[in-house]
Amino acid sequence: MKTIFRQFFTAVALLTLTAGFSFALEPVLPSAKDATKAAVATEKTKVGAKLDATKSAVKTEAAKPAAKVDAAKDAAKATKAKAGAKVDTAKAAVISEQLDINTATDAQLKAVPGIGDAYAAKIIAGRPYAKKDQLKTRNILPGPAYDQIKDRIVAKQAAKSAPKKK
Repeated sequence: MKTIFRQFFTAVALLTLTAGFSFALEPVLPSAKDATKAAVATEKTKVGAKLDATKSAVKTEAAKPAAKVDAAKDAAKATKAKAGAKVDTAKAAVISEQLDINTATDAQLKAVPGIGDAYAAKIIAGRPYAKKDQLKTRNILPGPAYDQIKDRIVAKQAAKSAPKKK
């Protein structure tokens, strides 16, 4: 960009000098004046053409980043849509594969992200649970840890057996 402006100002300076020299000379034959005017007009035309080309190049360069941004936005939307579909599929899989905190083994509890050795031991020690939110209300898990795993667990009740007859 700097070189284009440098070329433009150089051409303007040349035009100014050329025009200055033609007027500074003593009276010149009419044909020489006409030749000088024609040369000046030619230089002006060249400078105008360079200026137009420069403007066009600047507009083209300015349009390229905008096109890249639009393409990037479209790609991001497509990726987001795919990710949304994957999340929906993952939620469905998690809901169908919820872990029962009343019957899960130590290893199964540790497999849930957010539950480590200590939390797994506390969950097992506090059984049975009527509802899964008792993990939070009984202070087995802190709120953020419970919020992280609540969609992956369930507290199923053991089937009540029929009363024995005597």
